[in-house]
Amino acid sequence: MPAETPSLQDRFKLGLAAPICLTWELTYACNLACAHCLSSSGRRDPAELSTEEAAGLIDEMAALKIFYVNIGGGEPMIRGDFFELVEHATASGVGVKFSTNGTRLTPQRARRLAGSDYVDVQISIDGADEATNDALRGPGSFAAATTAMDNLAEAGFGEFKISVVMTRHNVSQLDQFEAIAARYGAQLRLTRLRPSGRGADTWDELHLTNPQQRALYTWLLDRPTVLTGDSFFHLSALGDPLDGLNLCGAGRVVCLIDPIGDVYACPFVIHEDFLAGNVRDGGGFTSVWRESSLFTSLREPQSAGACASCGSFDACQGGCMAAKFFTGLPLDGPDPECVFGHGEAALAAVPVTVRPTPQADHSARQPVTLSTSA
Repeated sequence: MPAETPSLQDRFKLGLAAPICLTWELTYACNLACAHCLSSSGRRDPAELSTEEAAGLIDEMAALKIFYVNIGGGEPMIRGDFFELVEHATASGVGVKFSTNGTRLTPQRARRLAGSDYVDVQISIDGADEATNDALRGPGSFAAATTAMDNLAEAGFGEFKISVVMTRHNVSQLDQFEAIAARYGAQLRLTRLRPSGRGADTWDELHLTNPQQRALYTWLLDRPTVLTGDSFFHLSALGDPLDGLNLCGAGRVVCLIDPIGDVYACPFVIHEDFLAGNVRDGGGFTSVWRESSLFTSLREPQSAGACASCGSFDACQGGCMAAKFFTGLPLDGPDPECVFGHGEAALAAVPVTVRPTPQADHSARQPVTLSTSA
């Protein structure tokens, strides 16, 4: 009999010759100071990749046939060469998806984006109203994001995305987020709060309660068109799997490049323990992706560890590596938000003082004043 063809999920666990997509934090500069920012953004790093280096990295992505790059920050539109780099990527056949707080997305820039090919815009809000959103993202941020969405709609951009990090304070607004997206003809994307960056300081206060997780799971099952980027694959342990690969793709199908060219296994574990190399090293990004000892180890078969006795491991795959790491749990332990409560029990035995400290803090030294200027 012919050998059984491995599933797509099993093939992805072994890693690919190039990532399907990668996240590129273009800058740490930001004019907001979101309480849960995973990269503690605010101040630009003086060692940031130059325009020439960034363009060379895009050329390398094109040679690797990377389908698209997720550009974030910080606020990527703060960089003066933002459009130059985006247009270089699309001209090279690399699609661009970028996340923005909207403060720099003027009517003129919205029209420029509407005329671009292979560009996807994602506006971040974390509340369906000003009070909920601005408590996390800062005064004026909801109005700025709404104006940016208005600008995109008026420019005829088409179906942009609205991205929401789920917290215990906004999960009751799911229907309202859905209504906002419908009003703009936009697509709703929900992501999970991770205890990374400034999120490490707010995770205990903001992460979903167990009943809220279960309610979110039910809501998502009824709405397969709502995007999640596999943020909530740990919820699949509750029964029917959510749409997606339902696995941790760190170092296998995804990774992160930070503003100074450091390559990390996952966008949510910006920490030296998950640093695979730097694009400025000999061999560039390609060498890091294909030869890094860290990525090689992540592509090895993973042990179920403490979850081995749980009948739901195949469904949830033990949950999120970043969430475990930054809450002090072993990587082969249960997810801290395990829907069966195993993570809560494990966390109770971990003193807060032993949790790993996130990488360098780029938060602004002075109070942030919202800027909507170009």
